Amino acid sequence: MNRTGCTIRRIQCGTDNCYIVAQGNAQEDEKEGGKACNAILVDTCSAAGYEKVLAACSEYTMKLIVLTHVHFDHAENAARLAKHFGIPVAVHEADLELFESFDRQPLKSYGLVGRVVLGLSLKVLRNTTVEKPETLMTVREGDDLAPYGVDAKIIELPGHTKGSVGVDVAGSSLLVGDALDNWKCPATGHLYTDLEALRNSAEKIRALGERTLYYGHGKPTENRFARL
Repeated sequence: MNRTGCTIRRIQCGTDNCYIVAQGNAQEDEKEGGKACNAILVDTCSAAGYEKVLAACSEYTMKLIVLTHVHFDHAENAARLAKHFGIPVAVHEADLELFESFDRQPLKSYGLVGRVVLGLSLKVLRNTTVEKPETLMTVREGDDLAPYGVDAKIIELPGHTKGSVGVDVAGSSLLVGDALDNWKCPATGHLYTDLEALRNSAEKIRALGERTLYYGHGKPTENRFARL
């Protein structure tokens, strides 16, 4: 739990992560006989992880789903989970086109790690359509998530996709999506639609200073990562 009382719970589904950000601790609330604490879900993993994500979310009073971007490994369960919990799904406007087709924003890569990850991902990306949630809303830089029960704000981190965003939790933790990754070591994200924008987003994260970083892929680390 960080200094403002928020907890961040990492849910691993294979090589992918999604996160529950809660104002409090669900287990402690239950022990005290209270109602499960308010929470948001950041990303949803792919369809294969649905039951695992659903089970974890069911321990909380879910208020919102935030998608860092609209690729299947982050967004494939969004519509189904939103319908189950009766909550909205937040995404940046620039990523709405990805609900129609991944090809609207083709990916490129750098380095050996990037080439391997892109090679493994392309076939699935091109053959997987992410269902567009019925309760969709758009977010942008600085949007406050306090109305959904957590001390957090949206930060724009374009480059991996045009509309990639992160979630800054209480000024002490940052969920970065794929703007950065931690496949082997913390680094600027290896896949991109716009390399210059991606580099700028990485520097934006670096400039925030002390934060615990939570990646779409890999274990959390402190805010220190390799330059591209």
